[in-house]
Amino acid sequence: MRRGRAQIDSLLRNGRVSPRRLDRFLAANEWPLVGEGGVIFGYRGEADTVLLQHWICGLPTSQSFCRLTGSDFWFLELELPAESRIEYKIDVVRNGQNDWILDPLNPRQARDPFGANSVCYGPGYLRPDWTILDPDARPGSLATLELKSRALERKCEIGVYVPARFRRRRRYPLLVVHDGTDYLRFAQLQEVLDNLIHRLEIPPMIVAFTSSRDRLREYGAHSGHARFICGELVPRMQQEFPLIDSPDSRGVLGASFGAVASLHAAWSFPGVFGRVLIQSGSFAFTEIGPHGREAVFDPVVDFMNNFRANPGQPAEKVFMSCGVYEPLIYENRSLLPLLQRTGVKVRYVEARDGHNWENWRDRLRDGLSWSFRGPLWMVYE
Repeated sequence: MRRGRAQIDSLLRNGRVSPRRLDRFLAANEWPLVGEGGVIFGYRGEADTVLLQHWICGLPTSQSFCRLTGSDFWFLELELPAESRIEYKIDVVRNGQNDWILDPLNPRQARDPFGANSVCYGPGYLRPDWTILDPDARPGSLATLELKSRALERKCEIGVYVPARFRRRRRYPLLVVHDGTDYLRFAQLQEVLDNLIHRLEIPPMIVAFTSSRDRLREYGAHSGHARFICGELVPRMQQEFPLIDSPDSRGVLGASFGAVASLHAAWSFPGVFGRVLIQSGSFAFTEIGPHGREAVFDPVVDFMNNFRANPGQPAEKVFMSCGVYEPLIYENRSLLPLLQRTGVKVRYVEARDGHNWENWRDRLRDGLSWSFRGPLWMVYE
């Protein structure tokens, strides 16, 4: 980054900058300019103001760019610790109108259910290779199962992952995934499963992908949803597939409100799941007084207050991950000693990232290989 800063300082010292020289400067560098300790964002175009809109808890949401004198180039220098990964947009203000856009200088993008964001990698961050399609890994297959739920009073469409080399005479672990469609689309979960099974880091497993049309209600510590998962979905999967009938071979996974749903189901029906994987859980609770959040959090707060008072043993092993740039980091950190005191085996992982699908994707290997040990780990550990 020092080189990039020196180049900008050189442009500043020379007064008005010719468009041709600015073109060469932009083309000669990869944007944003990333170096030890920081990053420089750039934007070229006429505007009244240019702002960086990001999702880094602890920094002001909007950061103002500076305009390079005598040009239409804007830049912003920001501290960025090593191995960080941040998502952002550029807010271009013209005539009082705000226009949030993807960074025109940066081809890296991340998608989620709401669209796309530009992505900046800090020094040392690399996308894990086990999240990328491996042509040597035999792919599993995806099928669909329909389940008429009495607990939810609706038909539920369940996606099912069946591993390569599936055999009816074998028995398999079961993983239930909340927001399953999003995990497949935005966290590349099928590629992750194919790769980790191929590398012998996890055993071949059956995976059930659930989704909800009203997730904030059904995933928010909803008793009917817990009955659906533990009393309807798991038995149906046992009927349809040759599964290992043991809690330590059954797991449930979810992120954000899906993490709340996962922990709530395991806590409500102890002995069903021996493995719980929760990512960036929306674990709102109160020490005293009102919780100060939206009404949709009311049942979550009631559940978490009850859970913190009497956690029991929701599972033998609980994997937790959270990004340090998330506003939820305090609540997730606070659960670690609580669970440890109950005798639950806990693995907790933090990353310099925010509340997004690629953060959750990048933690999947840690969670899956620790929760479901494959032949590789059984031999070498």
